[in-house]
Amino acid sequence: MKEAVVETRLEGLIPFRQGKVRDLYEVGDHLLIVATDRISAFDYILATGIPDKGAVLNQLSAFWFGLTADVVRNHVITTDTAEYPEPARRHAAILQGRSMLVQRTRPLAIECVVRGYLSGSGWKEYLKTGRVCGIELPAGLRESDRLPHPIFTPSTKAESGHDVNITEAEAAAIVGADVFRDVRDLSVEVYRRGAAHAEQLGIIVADTKFEFGLVDTPGKPPGLMLIDEVLTPDSSRFWPADQYAPGGAQPSYDKQYVRDYLEQIGWNKQPPAPGLPPDVVAKTREKYVEAYRRLTGRELA
Repeated sequence: MKEAVVETRLEGLIPFRQGKVRDLYEVGDHLLIVATDRISAFDYILATGIPDKGAVLNQLSAFWFGLTADVVRNHVITTDTAEYPEPARRHAAILQGRSMLVQRTRPLAIECVVRGYLSGSGWKEYLKTGRVCGIELPAGLRESDRLPHPIFTPSTKAESGHDVNITEAEAAAIVGADVFRDVRDLSVEVYRRGAAHAEQLGIIVADTKFEFGLVDTPGKPPGLMLIDEVLTPDSSRFWPADQYAPGGAQPSYDKQYVRDYLEQIGWNKQPPAPGLPPDVVAKTREKYVEAYRRLTGRELA
């Protein structure tokens, strides 16, 4: 198995920001997004990475950006390292397959969550109130039930800790009513496109999270762009359709093995975060790569 890439230091490039998984660098007027193999659970980055995880996130996002380009503009300029400006090209060995050169935008201060099924924080909220983000849902739904139609349930964007679900009115107050309507409609449309594609391949997209940014064009109102990552195992719940059984939690193509292991060892979910044994690393990598292969029909580059 390859060695995990858990950090990058790209000489000659200016670090812009580091997230839980991605390292961002300034490249002229653009940004270079590098998807590392870091993995987080319970809001902490673990001491062990998952080999190829960053490549899966990057290449799967590139696939979806292409598939939804007729729905909404996105920030991708290129994923081909040969087309990167100097000095980024000199780092092609580490960047190939796990990076993309993107247009800068002004990211919106909300997460754009679309739910097609009742799970996660939505299920917990429904149990308490019968609603999700203020949206009334039918009585008697079970955990993991399919919703009558996809719903848009925005949340805050937390730098650390959990995002917090908010109502449509609260989201509109943050980004403005016109922008809110646009991101709501675009989010649902991109979700529908992705869910329909995945369903044909035996994968249920239970819910997902999008990010949008505003780009300024002289003489025109700011335009929306889909940014960050799209329909990946980190931003979505992917369930194998042949194992779908509403009424409880579902097996998924994500960090399930990692979470199960951390619960098993009794980690108190406080730093320092523990490492992972080789079998958990291997099983988690396998799930990420399987999701990529099934959704794209391609081998990981």
